[in-house]
Order: sequence, then structure tokens, then C-alpha cells
Amino acid sequence: MSSTSTTEPRWFIHNLARVHVSGEMTGDRMAVVESVGREGDMPPLHVHHREDETFYVLAGRLTLFVGGERIELGAGECANAPRGVPHVYRVDSPTARWLAICGPAGFDRFLIAASDPAPAEALPPADAPVDLERVGAAAAAAGIELLGPPGALPE
Repeated sequence: MSSTSTTEPRWFIHNLARVHVSGEMTGDRMAVVESVGREGDMPPLHVHHREDETFYVLAGRLTLFVGGERIELGAGECANAPRGVPHVYRVDSPTARWLAICGPAGFDRFLIAASDPAPAEALPPADAPVDLERVGAAAAAAGIELLGPPGALPE
């Protein structure tokens, strides 16, 4: 097992992301991914069937919708989205930066499969097309079920 991160920045949906701790580094016990997104960013509504996902906000503001709960988070705050519970986040500041801490690992491999190397340490263009078929296939392989389009909320 390697003890250092070597993953380069990635364009993941509409975010800039970097895997800091991979499953390969931890014997698949956990993974840590840092993401940056712009205001209004919301991924597709989804549920993780294999791992819990904890969001820790480093800068800016996120709203996390977990099941029927709405959780507003600012820098230094965190919340958990347990496996099996539909969830989605929304960036509520001009930009936000957060960690997704997942256990066990797997989200890190999904991110790599569904993203492209970033040509620069910057967000992808706001109007960049997203290949939802590719994202969906990578999600299914990682035990993540897409439940709705970007902007959909759990009931």
C-alpha cells in the first residue's frame, strides 16, 4: 500500500476534484476526496449502497439534503450521508471547497472513472457538457444508484 497521494486534479461533473486518500492507500477502508464547486452546483440525486459519505466544508457553504433532512453547512462544519439514504448537495456560496470522507473506499474509484484529468488547477467551464451515461455507468459499477437529474431532491 502506498502512503502518499499521487492523483492529479480532475474535472468531475462540474467540479474540480482531487483524491487525497485512495482505497489503494488504506486497504479499501476509506477514501478522502477534495472538491471545489461553484454556486448552484448540484450533482444528480443518488444513493451509495456500499459506503457512508461524510461532508466536511473547508470554505464556503453547502446545503446537504439527506433523506428528508436539509442540513446547512459552513466552513468547519460536517454532516454524514449514511449508505442507503438518498442524498445530494448544493453549493450555496460563490464557490465552496469540501472533503468527502467515504468508508469503505470506492467513491474514489468512481470519481476517477467518471472524470477527466484537469488541464489546469481550475473549475471546468460552467457550460461544459456532462456525459451522464458515463457517470451513470461508473456509478453503477461503484454501487452508487442515480435517482434523479441534477437539481432533484430526496423526498
